[in-house]
Amino acid sequence: MSENYTDESIRTLDWKEHIRLRPGMYIGKLGDGTSHDDGIYVLLKEIIDNSIDEFIMGNGRTIEVNITESVVSVRDYGRGIPLNKVNDCVSRINTGAKYESQAFKKSVGLNGVGTKAVNALSGYFKTQSFREGRVKTVEYEQGNLVNDAPIVESTERQGVLTTFVPDVEIFGNFRYLSEYVEEMLWNYAFLNNGLTLLFNGQKFLAKNGLYDLLERNITGNETMIYPIIHIRDDDFECAFTHKNNSYNEEYYSFVNGQHTTQGGTHQNAFREAIVKTIRDFYDRDYDTSDIRNSLAAAISIKVEEPVFESQTKTKLGSQMMERDGRSIRTYIGDIIKKHVDNYLHMNPETAEALQRKILQSERERKDMANIKKLARESVKKVSLHNKKLRDCRIHFNSNHEKRLETTLFITEGDSASGSITKSRDVQTQAVFSLKGKPLNSFGLTKKVVYENEEFNLLQAAINIDESMENLRYNNVVIATDADVDGSHIRLLLLTFFLQFYPDLVRSGHVYILQTPLFRVRNKKETLYCYTEEERITALKKLGANSEITRFKGLGEISPEEFRHFIGPGMRLDPVILRRDLSIAEMLEYYMGKNTPERQQFIISNLRIESELTEEQVH
Repeated sequence: MSENYTDESIRTLDWKEHIRLRPGMYIGKLGDGTSHDDGIYVLLKEIIDNSIDEFIMGNGRTIEVNITESVVSVRDYGRGIPLNKVNDCVSRINTGAKYESQAFKKSVGLNGVGTKAVNALSGYFKTQSFREGRVKTVEYEQGNLVNDAPIVESTERQGVLTTFVPDVEIFGNFRYLSEYVEEMLWNYAFLNNGLTLLFNGQKFLAKNGLYDLLERNITGNETMIYPIIHIRDDDFECAFTHKNNSYNEEYYSFVNGQHTTQGGTHQNAFREAIVKTIRDFYDRDYDTSDIRNSLAAAISIKVEEPVFESQTKTKLGSQMMERDGRSIRTYIGDIIKKHVDNYLHMNPETAEALQRKILQSERERKDMANIKKLARESVKKVSLHNKKLRDCRIHFNSNHEKRLETTLFITEGDSASGSITKSRDVQTQAVFSLKGKPLNSFGLTKKVVYENEEFNLLQAAINIDESMENLRYNNVVIATDADVDGSHIRLLLLTFFLQFYPDLVRSGHVYILQTPLFRVRNKKETLYCYTEEERITALKKLGANSEITRFKGLGEISPEEFRHFIGPGMRLDPVILRRDLSIAEMLEYYMGKNTPERQQFIISNLRIESELTEEQVH
C-alpha cells in the first residue's frame, strides 16, 4: 500500500468540488424534500437568510419567494450586493461583508459559505444585484460560471434576485412541500416585526412576535392553562405557557433568527431560569420535572458572532458568549427572573393556575412512579430476549454526522420485519416488530403506555418519555402492508403517537413508508410501480406481455428487493398535522365509538378501481 502513496495521491479541491463531494458538511443531509430538514430547504433558507440580514439592518421590508416545480426565486429590496463583488460573493468561499460587524450586526450568516453552497449544489444558479440604477447578473451551472454579464442600467428597485434549481444529480427526484416552506416563512415573520413575506402570492405577516408563534402552534386537543406570558427585553424575547392534555416540554428556539431545532445554550439557560424563578416565587423546592411538564415556550436571542455546532446552525454551541459583560446564561436568567416574578405578582390568577398545574404534575408523577418502575424492569427483562427491536449503531441523540439519517421502521409480523432487517443499513436503520394489531389507545390515560408491553417497549425504543431531546431516531417510519389490515395498524399507531406523543408528529419525525404495489418485468428490465398509473406506464414501456406481480404484503418482498425501497431512493409520506385540525376531534371521529358515522364516510368516499383495458395499456 505504501508505494501507492505518492505526490499524485495528494489532491486539492476547488470550492465547488469540495461542496459537491461533501454536501453534508454544508447542508446537513440531502433527502428529496419529504423531510422538513432535507437539504433543499436548507438551500432555500440560506438565500432567505441573506435577505433577512438586510431587513435586520433596516433595508427592505418585503421578501418575495416563488417556487414553481423545481425553480426557486427569492427577491429582496435591500441594498443590493456591491456590483463589482457579486461574482465573488456567490462563488468565493470566505468572501462577504459579515466579517465586518458594523455592516452586519447579529446576522444569521457568519462564514461566507451559505450562498456558495447553494450555487455549488444547484444545476442552475443566477444572482442579479440591482443597485443605484444598475444591475449585475451572473449565472452558473453546478457551480461553474456560464455568464458573467456586464453591468448595465436598470429601472428595477434596488435589491437582489436569486434564482436556483437544486441539482438532480445530487438531490434526485426532489419536491418542495408547501407545508414546510410555509412553516419556515411563518417563523421568519414571527421573528421580524414589520417584515412581509410573500410565497407564491400568499402573505406572511405577524404583529406580536413569539406570542403569535406560540398561539399558532398550540392546536388540536391542547389548551392553555393560563394566558401566554410574553416578554421582550433588549435583544431577548420569549413567550410561554403550560398546556392541558400534554406530557412533554415543547420549545421553539432561535438565535439571530435561525431556528435552532436542537436547542443549545440559550434554550438550556431559559429552562434553568424558569425553574429557579418559579421555585423562588412560591418559596417551594418543586421538582424540576413538575415545573417543566407540559411547558410550551418560544425563545429568541440576538448575539454578535454566535458559535453554532455546525454549518446548518441547528444548535447553539456551549462556548462562552457574553451580553453586556454577562454570560448568556446569566443574561437570560436575569431577564426571566425580573419579568416572570413581576408578572406572577401582578396576575394572581395566573400564579394560582400555574401552581395548580405544578401540584397536579407532582401527584401524577408520584402515582406513576411505581408503574414506571415496573415498566422499566419489564423493559430490561424483555430486552434480554427482545426480538422486537433490531437496533442500529448510530442514534439521533448523538453527535455523529449521520444522525439525521437514523430511522426506526415499525412493521408488522416476522416475515416483513425479517425482510427489512436483512436489507437495512445496520449503522442507521433499526426495526421494531409488532405482534398483530396494537391496542386502540384513544381515550386511555398514559398509564397504558407502561402497562401494555408492546407500547412500553416501543416508547422505550424511541426514548422520548422524559424529553424530545432524548429522541433516538430522526425518522420514525410506519411500514405496514398496503391492505385494510395494514391501514388499520397504521391508524392505531398514529393514534398512539397523537394521544401520548403529539410533539413527535408535530416536529415532523413520523412517516409512512411507501412500498411498491406491483412489479412489472420482462427478460431485460424490472420496474417497480407504486400506483396504478405507474403500472400502466411500465406496461407501455416493457410491453403488454410482461410479467406482473401484485405484492400483497411486505413479507412477500425479498430482502434483495427491499434494498431498493429503504435505500437512498426510499419513498416516504410525511405525517403533517393541519393547523386548523383538532387532534381530539380527529381521533374521536376515526377511532371513537361513532361507527355508523364512519361507515357512511367510507361509503361516500368509496372508489372502485376498474380493471385495465387493452386500450389503457397501449
